[in-house]
Amino acid sequence: MDKKYFVYILASKRDGTLYIGMTNNIIRRSYEHRNKSIKGFTEKYDVHRLVYFETLNDPYQAKVREKQMKKWKRAWKIEIIEKENPTWKDLWDDIIA
Repeated sequence: MDKKYFVYILASKRDGTLYIGMTNNIIRRSYEHRNKSIKGFTEKYDVHRLVYFETLNDPYQAKVREKQMKKWKRAWKIEIIEKENPTWKDLWDDIIA
């Protein structure tokens, strides 16, 4: 079984503050953000709604993708969210199901 890596976008609300991260365990990492277990940006700005994620098989590619997305203009980030998740639904329930 191949290990999976995830690049994800969190939002405080629709069109709110965005955060991009990378993890090898999307459920654990989302839980940490939701429960403010991680000190820093997401805790300070209440950014915990999982609105987008990609699955990759290679940790190097995941890190490259994360860095690439972090450099994007805000409009591009919103575009990718709305293409895959037009209502900005919190995907938490989907990943724990």
